[in-house]
Amino acid sequence: MNRNRIVTGHDAAGNAKVMLSGPVPGDREFEYSPGFAAAVVWQTVPIPRIEPRAADAGASFTSVLPACGGTTAMVVTFPPDSVSASPGFDPQKAGAEFAARLPGLADSFEPDGSGYHRTESIDYGVVIEGEIWLDLGDGEGSCLRQGDVVVQVGTRHAWRNRSDRPARLFFVLIGAAK
Repeated sequence: MNRNRIVTGHDAAGNAKVMLSGPVPGDREFEYSPGFAAAVVWQTVPIPRIEPRAADAGASFTSVLPACGGTTAMVVTFPPDSVSASPGFDPQKAGAEFAARLPGLADSFEPDGSGYHRTESIDYGVVIEGEIWLDLGDGEGSCLRQGDVVVQVGTRHAWRNRSDRPARLFFVLIGAAK
């Protein structure tokens, strides 16, 4: 996807420095969901500390979902819904790949394949490119376009790309208690 990530820190003298520079780890299209991409940019623990040279908190994680008080920043590209409706789409292979590449998040999805899910987090989302529908079920929803912001407060929802172009969003998930 060719997105770069810059992570700053401090040298031994306390001067601000670029500590990591390069592609966002894992930022590549999914094999079994053409056009879909999701990459964790960074995660923090519940009480983050400013370390002089932090370990790469986007390269390795056990769950996309943050612990209560922790955060996850991620970039997600949603292809048009027509991709998953195409004759060659294999939902079992796509689901297995999703679970492997986005651990923890796949567990939050309803098993019926509807795309509805709910996480114990407060999520800030910004539409970077395209348009996408936030589907809250029962006919409730909103169309979001480039520059729009959504705040998800632990609600059940699904994302629907009813257009013929990809939609790219940037999310910050903050682990929350019920």
